[in-house]
Amino acid sequence: MVWAGTNLLYEDLYSQPERIILAIGAHAGDMEITTGALLAKHSAKGDRVVILHLTLGERGNPAMTPEEYALQKRSEAEEAADLLGSEVIFGPYHDGEIPDSEEARRYVNDVIRQVKPTHIITHWKNSIHKDHSITHRIVTDAVLLASLEGVESEYPRHRGVRGIYFAENWEDMEGYQPYIFVDITETFDIWKDAISRYEFIVGDISAFPYYDYYTSLARVRGALARSTYAITFAIDEFGKRITWQHLP
Repeated sequence: MVWAGTNLLYEDLYSQPERIILAIGAHAGDMEITTGALLAKHSAKGDRVVILHLTLGERGNPAMTPEEYALQKRSEAEEAADLLGSEVIFGPYHDGEIPDSEEARRYVNDVIRQVKPTHIITHWKNSIHKDHSITHRIVTDAVLLASLEGVESEYPRHRGVRGIYFAENWEDMEGYQPYIFVDITETFDIWKDAISRYEFIVGDISAFPYYDYYTSLARVRGALARSTYAITFAIDEFGKRITWQHLP
């Protein structure tokens, strides 16, 4: 594990070659707005980047039917992924109805076995949105399932996940403690362009100022990381156990 400068910027995501980053969000837009700049950074370095949207978030526009908005969100997600240099997978679930079920865990297990990620990014465990907290539980359980022999699946097991990282989302702040700070200065403008594909981020659909909040947050986190712009991740407590032979 490599630390830079003041130890505020953690560089484990860059410590090994041949990275495959799988970002799993409850709704189209969740991963792009929280971690899209990092995904673009990895893509530019030649790493494979994949975003899995468990739902389109199709019930978030009161001016459109869910069916109409689903078509719009899919198009927006594809445009954003293209700008970030990411592949995109659309899950089978509906906004507000992600099931906290074995079936959902097996679905994500199959995606993990197919993509074979080295790093996974998803939601923090506590959220005011149940889809987010359910997604957290599904993903963390699916990582275990994907590593096991004997689990019914068309695909071979995958034991190569080096870490699970939890993105900073305004809806997921209960108990969230930033632990990893990553400099995103070089891809900040690409990220802004990508998230601007989404009407809910730059339009009038939501009363929450998504664009202003996340661009401002990136500057605040950047100041703490001694960079211009940064994003943060939380990790589980057991992941904070670092063994050293001497001071770095």
